[in-house]
Amino acid sequence: MKASEIQYFIKQHPDIVNDLGERLYEKITEVVIPEWHDAFKQLTLQDCIDYIFNLTINRTYDGFIREKSVVNDGLANIFPELVFEESDPELDHAGDIDYVAKIGDKAIGIQIKPVTAKSNFGGYSATERMKASFANFTAEFGGKVFIVFSLKGEIANKEVVEEIRDEIESLK
Repeated sequence: MKASEIQYFIKQHPDIVNDLGERLYEKITEVVIPEWHDAFKQLTLQDCIDYIFNLTINRTYDGFIREKSVVNDGLANIFPELVFEESDPELDHAGDIDYVAKIGDKAIGIQIKPVTAKSNFGGYSATERMKASFANFTAEFGGKVFIVFSLKGEIANKEVVEEIRDEIESLK
């Protein structure tokens, strides 16, 4: 059904739209909100502590291991002529560069993201700040920065391998 057909149907049958709106309102006010209130009443300090621990410790550690695996088990095997080094903390924090690989007197940058970042909000897009950081990296080191998406420690966006290969050739 096309959008114009849907709009025509809605104009011809406003009672159906009203009925659906009433049902939604009823469901939210009579079921959803009371369930949330009950859940919030049961929330404990320990729940909050456990959540923060899981978020800051477990997920950070998982991300660290995932990054290492993508680089050491993936990129380093695909490009054995390169040495991938963790970027210094300032470059990682300020420039969004996790790893640097030297090619002669130039370098490429690698930013590793979980594949879930790609699916959030309909697809991943680097922020303006990240784009500026990547441009600064290219100006300083001569090579591009590549975003590698990981899934269970593997490279999820396989096409990035060819893009990296092409960049290496252009920097030689």
